[in-house]
Amino acid sequence: MDTALAQLVGSLTATREARKDLYVWFHQHPELSLQELQTASKIRSRLDALQLPHTQVGETGTVCVLDNGPGPVVAIRADIDGLPVQERSGKPYASTATQVDAVSGREEHVAHACGHDFHIMGVLGALEAFAVNRDCWRGTLVAVFQPAEEAYAGSRVMLANGIREAMPKPDVYLGQHVLPMLPAGVVGTHPGPFMSQAFSAQITVWGKGTHGSMPEKGVDPVLLASNIVTRLHTVVSREVQAKDTAVLTVGAIHSGVKANVIPETAELLVNTRAYTREVSDTLRSAITRIVEGECAAAGSPREPEITFYDEYPLTDNDPETTSRVRGAFDAHFGSDAADLDQIPASEDFSIIPDALDVPYTYWGLGGFKDWENAPGNHSPAFAPDLQPTLDRAAEAMIVAAAAWLVD
Repeated sequence: MDTALAQLVGSLTATREARKDLYVWFHQHPELSLQELQTASKIRSRLDALQLPHTQVGETGTVCVLDNGPGPVVAIRADIDGLPVQERSGKPYASTATQVDAVSGREEHVAHACGHDFHIMGVLGALEAFAVNRDCWRGTLVAVFQPAEEAYAGSRVMLANGIREAMPKPDVYLGQHVLPMLPAGVVGTHPGPFMSQAFSAQITVWGKGTHGSMPEKGVDPVLLASNIVTRLHTVVSREVQAKDTAVLTVGAIHSGVKANVIPETAELLVNTRAYTREVSDTLRSAITRIVEGECAAAGSPREPEITFYDEYPLTDNDPETTSRVRGAFDAHFGSDAADLDQIPASEDFSIIPDALDVPYTYWGLGGFKDWENAPGNHSPAFAPDLQPTLDRAAEAMIVAAAAWLVD
């Protein structure tokens, strides 16, 4: 295996400049979720150039199946969408792209402020290495280029549009995410619950409008919303066990337009994170109970409306799969393989392998040499160092997949 793996990884040297140019293209042409038309076209063009068969799944999803005889089936996944963020990284190849959001109709600045361009290149680089070194391995490598991770839609879109038929059932499903909390080039693994389960809630409460000088003639939804916020922030400290971790954030309140007018409605936007389904269910139940109770206490003239959305599943890494990948990382990367703590961010990565009943693991990749001062994902300044991140993204995918495909 050592010789075969060295040949696979060694082939990255010959493709480095071409991969750099392609990375810069993806970085400069980010697209919003489910609008990744140029991105998908560029990926498919690269697969065509490598003479690799691929299938369109939905409008912007792509699956490539590289069959190299009997053996395990390993799927590697890359998310491909950008964010409505104006890049301020200072990179000479920084994105200046704009795009009209199909939902809001607004023109937005767009950037790969979460590193999905590196994810794309990690999978493309690994695919090419396996494609040109077929004598080194046996089995099937499946590459999944998934849209709309940021909109919590891409995995479901691919399932609804036939990803099951586009590929053989994998024996394992692998993915990675470039992160700021690891030194550049370090790969970090974590068995079990890794990225949090999450959901958001849009809450509308009703009052009774009146003049600001006559509050007794109305019901004040601003005060009602304020009481809800105060009460919601007791949930984690008073309803979640101390051994568990949870986050509840009220990110927005919208109500009223004038100082002397008590309005009729208020809207709150709430976001939660948890590492078990039970804690997530506790948060959901508490939100409903508190909102309904405060509305009743205030004499609200209508029942509140609570809509739960952006529901991300728990990323719960299969221990056996994670151990196998970690062993491969330790053997190949040495001190650049590390433990990684749980991350409170959330992902839709697990939806497809869960739907297919396939074990999975998802690891982190350090993207900044000055990692202690690195900006967080989704920041306008988030643009990882091109190297060693570009090479290590592909190398990590090769090493992980080779744990099944190379004898």
